[in-house]
Amino acid sequence: MDEQQQGFARTLSHRHVAMIALGGTIGTGLFLGAGSAIQKAGPAILLVYIITGLFVFAMMRALGELLVSDDSKPVFVDFMTQYLGEKAGFVLGWTYWIGWIVIAMTELTAIGTYMKFWFPSMDTWPFELGFLIVLYLVNVIAVKAFGEAEFWFSTIKIIAICAMIGTGLILALGQVHTPLGKTEFSTLWSHGLIANHGKTLLAAFQMAFFSFLGVEFVGVTAAETKDPLQTIPKAVNSIVVRILIFYIGALSAIMIIQPWTNYEGGRSPFVQVFAGIGIQSAAALINFVVLTAAASAINSAFFTTGRMLYSLAGPKSRFGKLNHNQIPRAAINVSTLIVGLSVVVNYFYPTDAFNLISSTASAAFLIIYMALMLTHIVYKKRVKEGTATAAPTFKLPFAPFSNYLTIAFLALIFVLMLIGKATMFTTILAIVWLLALTLVAYLKKK
Repeated sequence: MDEQQQGFARTLSHRHVAMIALGGTIGTGLFLGAGSAIQKAGPAILLVYIITGLFVFAMMRALGELLVSDDSKPVFVDFMTQYLGEKAGFVLGWTYWIGWIVIAMTELTAIGTYMKFWFPSMDTWPFELGFLIVLYLVNVIAVKAFGEAEFWFSTIKIIAICAMIGTGLILALGQVHTPLGKTEFSTLWSHGLIANHGKTLLAAFQMAFFSFLGVEFVGVTAAETKDPLQTIPKAVNSIVVRILIFYIGALSAIMIIQPWTNYEGGRSPFVQVFAGIGIQSAAALINFVVLTAAASAINSAFFTTGRMLYSLAGPKSRFGKLNHNQIPRAAINVSTLIVGLSVVVNYFYPTDAFNLISSTASAAFLIIYMALMLTHIVYKKRVKEGTATAAPTFKLPFAPFSNYLTIAFLALIFVLMLIGKATMFTTILAIVWLLALTLVAYLKKK
């Protein structure tokens, strides 16, 4: 299907795509979840993030090679349909769609919680409805409007992380005295290198992986990107640099400013570290940054679910058509209405009821990522057979060995979730969901 048939407007620039890829790797997993990760691994969390980041990079290189080989496909799941079969494409496509729907619902619920920080006496649903409407309008006005919104959301997150890294460097270089004592680089390792004698280290891998959830989102923007053959490879290749600077840099700064043993799980380490050195306004600043991260996730979810439904519905369906702005507005409308159910639920039951389902979606994403690596293996075989077009320059190094190694790593995390007390039930739900979709796919064919 060529660009004219596809009908998408290629209005996302390199600036937009670079920030979209960046926004996909920086979210609440870092701002809120890093405290628990530090608690489980200690300074060894830096090595955990580096190892996890390398496997994420391998996955993104595989995705990048697929996108460069055929940049006309609206979503990367279309490659799974092409190389793994229609049934697999059906199961994985709807799994990816519902995963982003649920993520948007949980993030919308979280927005209401974050807004109560400033408006404790108000109900949460008006704020949720307001954000829902604004982000919906951003996505149906123009693709460029979405790109600009995501650019600025990511910019805010980057500024927050750079401020954290800069604060750590200044305090350590000046050996500044704080209420916690003198700040030194040696604070990073002076209280031990591994938490709990390594007993909880594997659990930290699981938490690190979920910090990168959504990194594949750049693969949904390829059909609407200017010069995708240049833009997509640059965005993918820069992921390792971002991991080192933002994750490793921020976590190192946090553990230099105060000992890693001081951090508690369930609280933002950013808030804890600023509060520890006497900056009481940190809570408000971090609350604003996390609010931005949640809005960014919903913005990305509307974009993704609209394109996914457009692709899954097919050209004969009303959801498989574009409007005059070359946007799948009907598909975005349906996705928004479903996400909006969380506003209704929170109106009647003002509680965070979606955490359980969110964990289920996260387990399903592991399967999506493993399927992506398997898709790349089949694609490379087709290239050798001469039945698929080889990517001109951008390739996954050490394939297929790197494919199998990445699949094994992702499978290990899935097993850890399956045997972990906190995640066992949600992982089983994800398996049931996939089995049910597989059954529907076979019945649909009959």
